[in-house]
Amino acid sequence: MTTVPRPRLSRAVEAQEGVKELILKRGLVAGDPLPTESELTGELGVSRNSVREALKALQAVGIVDIRHGFGMFVGRMSLTGLVDELAFHSRITLQDSRNALANLIEIREILEIGLVQRLIDLGTDVDLSPVADVMARMEAEASVGEISPEIDRLFHDLLYRPLGNSVVSQLLGAFWDVYHQLRDHLGAPDETPGDVARRHRDIYAAVLAADKAQAVAAVYAHFDGVRNRLARLRPPS
Repeated sequence: MTTVPRPRLSRAVEAQEGVKELILKRGLVAGDPLPTESELTGELGVSRNSVREALKALQAVGIVDIRHGFGMFVGRMSLTGLVDELAFHSRITLQDSRNALANLIEIREILEIGLVQRLIDLGTDVDLSPVADVMARMEAEASVGEISPEIDRLFHDLLYRPLGNSVVSQLLGAFWDVYHQLRDHLGAPDETPGDVARRHRDIYAAVLAADKAQAVAAVYAHFDGVRNRLARLRPPS
C-alpha cells in the first residue's frame, strides 16, 4: 500500500502551530504575556518574518493580542471575525432562498428555547432581579416610543447569566450584532415598542412561573416580528 506523503506546512503555518503549542504547554490563559518576537524566533526555529506572519494570523482569530508599546498576550475569545463574515454573507443572500440571516435567526431561536428551559430547571432560587430592573427600563422606554438596542440586548444577556455559561453570552451577542448590522435592510418593523416590551415581559413571566410550555411559546413569539420582516424580502414565487 502506497502512503501518500502529507504536504509540508509553510513556515508561517508551522510558526502558528508552534505558538499555539507553546501556549498550551506553558498553561497560559487569556491575558498572559507571550514571549517577544525574538524569543519566539529562537524557540520555534523559524525566521522573524514567519513569526510575524504567524502572529498576524493568530491575532486575526483572537488567539494573540498584540498591544503596540506593551507586548503580546494570549487573546481573549472573540467572535468579531465570525460576526463580520456572517453579516456579509447574510447581506448578499437577503433576498433569495439561501437567506443566511433567516437561518441564523432560526439557530438563535432554537438556542434560546433550550436555554429558557434550562433556566427554569435551575429552580426558583435563581435571582432574576437584574432582569426585572431591565424589564422596567424597557417598558419605560416603550412608553415614550422607542426601545434602545442596548436595553433589548441586556435583557437576554441577564436572563441567561444564571446558567453560568460565558459562551452563551458571546454567541447570543454575535447573533445580535449580525442582526443589527442588517436591520436597516429589512424594512420597517411590524411591531410597536409596546409589542416588543410585552413579548419580553411574556418570557420573563413564564420563567418566573416555571412554565416551560409558556416560556417556549413566548420565545417563539418573540421572533415573529423578525420572521415577518424577512418574509417580506422574499421574491414572489
